[in-house]
Amino acid sequence: MDGTPERLTAKPSWLISQLAVHARRMAFDGFAAAGARGYHYRILAALHEFGPASQAQLGRRCRVDRSDVVTALGELVERGLVDRTPDPEHGRRNRVTLTGEGLKQLRRMDELLDRVQDDLLQGLSADERRTLTGLLSRALARHEPG
Repeated sequence: MDGTPERLTAKPSWLISQLAVHARRMAFDGFAAAGARGYHYRILAALHEFGPASQAQLGRRCRVDRSDVVTALGELVERGLVDRTPDPEHGRRNRVTLTGEGLKQLRRMDELLDRVQDDLLQGLSADERRTLTGLLSRALARHEPG
C-alpha cells in the first residue's frame, strides 16, 4: 500500500472496505463466468439450507430487495434452477423450491466462490482464515438487526 497514508492503513474500517471492493469484483467475475449473479447464489443457498420459501422469506433471508428477488427468481425459473408455484396454504403467495439443476448450479457456484476465497486470502494460513472469519462474524453480529 505504498503511497497510502498510514492514517488510513491503520484503520480496520478502511482495510475492510478496500478488501470488500476486491472481493465483490472477484465474486462478480467468477459468477459471471458461470452465467450467474450473486443474488442467484444467495437464493439457491437459502433454498438449499432452509428448504422451500416464499419470495418474501427469501428476500429477508438473503437481504435482497423485493423487486430484485422477483427479477432473480424469474431468471432462475427460466433456467430451470428453481420452481415457483402458488402456495397452497396462502393464495396470494408463491412457494419457491430448489430443483436438481439448481443444486448442481449451487455446487458449481460454491466451487467458484471457494476459488475466490483462496485468491483473495492467499497470504493467510488456514488458521488465520478461520480466525479472520470468526472475528468478522462477531463484529458483524453486533450490527445485525433484531
